[in-house]
Amino acid sequence: MSEPWSKLRDVDLLADGRAEFAIDIPLASFPRLTPKLARAEGSARGTLRFTREFGFAVADVALDALLELVCQRCLGPMDWPVAARTRVALLADPDTADRVPEEIETMHAPAGRTRLLDIVEEELLLSLPVVALHERGACDPPEHEMPEPEEREAQQDVQRPFERLGELLKRDQ
Repeated sequence: MSEPWSKLRDVDLLADGRAEFAIDIPLASFPRLTPKLARAEGSARGTLRFTREFGFAVADVALDALLELVCQRCLGPMDWPVAARTRVALLADPDTADRVPEEIETMHAPAGRTRLLDIVEEELLLSLPVVALHERGACDPPEHEMPEPEEREAQQDVQRPFERLGELLKRDQ
């Protein structure tokens, strides 16, 4: 049996019926989001409330999730909390997007139908950073793992290719 959030629904019926859904969708269910995650564990929770505004079907979306991304500095896992609150106009005809007020996002709902999963996934994707990075300094090893400056110098294999050049030049003269 399919989950209620995975069924195609008529956005006009949702809006006119002022439908409301409490959702708890496993992160592994989002096909476009999972490749961007370090691990697809956990879920996205929240509510979707549908209304009609300015002649458009609008979804009030409230989402909370904890995404685990890969830090692009240290390549380690990092938590990315999401607390999204937004309003989305669901448009059968993308050419009408310019008539939607600026404060409302737009999303294409082909043939006036969409899945709750698609709305939630779009908002999660929009919440991702352009480049996932830990806070400055969080990628450094803990203090107790960092060698002392003298130890670091001893550990480094210092190469000085021209160190004896002066001696060689004096000998040739």
